[in-house]
Amino acid sequence: MTKYFEGDEDAFGHALKDRLAGAGGIEIIERSDGYIAVASMDLDDYFAPAADWPAHQQWAAQQCTGRVLDIGAGAGRFALHLQRQGHDVVAIDASLGAVEVCRERGVRDVRQLAITDVKRDLGRFDTLLMMGNNFGLFASRNRARKLLRRFRRITTKTGRIVTEILDPYRTRDPLHFAYQEMNRRRGRMPGQIRLRVRYKIYRTPWYDYLFVSQEELRALIEGTGWFVGDVQESAGPSYVAVLEKAS
Repeated sequence: MTKYFEGDEDAFGHALKDRLAGAGGIEIIERSDGYIAVASMDLDDYFAPAADWPAHQQWAAQQCTGRVLDIGAGAGRFALHLQRQGHDVVAIDASLGAVEVCRERGVRDVRQLAITDVKRDLGRFDTLLMMGNNFGLFASRNRARKLLRRFRRITTKTGRIVTEILDPYRTRDPLHFAYQEMNRRRGRMPGQIRLRVRYKIYRTPWYDYLFVSQEELRALIEGTGWFVGDVQESAGPSYVAVLEKAS
């Protein structure tokens, strides 16, 4: 499975670099059943200041405590905001272009690192932050449970995970429901999608991304050492969940 995106495979990174330079462009999401759509986040949103974030994302930033690991940092909007708030922030992204954009924008500690390579050598954290629906980076039920157990070991006693999640059932599109049913028949979670990102002449390899409802989230994390604390809804299909450590 692809872990890092560089060169012609770094579609997301090229899109962010172009937007930082003032150029236009559209990020395209292609699903394994042939469904194609414009990405739900406009590229400008990756650069928006905190005052312009939707309420659920502003709330998420307020839930961060102590030392923060920003997983899937994108253009670094959360990392930069939390730095200004006085947090010690480590930002990571699998996209080389995203890392370069973060660095150019002033993120002090940013590294090209995939979620599966987050280990103890990064130190211990009070908060693991996964915004922009980045709970999806867990990719599958099995990988999510494995990583959640690992994340418990690299967080402090009062550590937490603050994560934005897309509920796949908050849709009226019959094509989405058909894809979910296909997943069920294949033994996959209904909201487990296989996709690739396209931008101009660039495209990533195919990879998995995971969307879950709140009920599925609670079932998924059971036995991993975490429980769902506060939840903040959004005006759309996404929500923010704070995962707390079970005693």
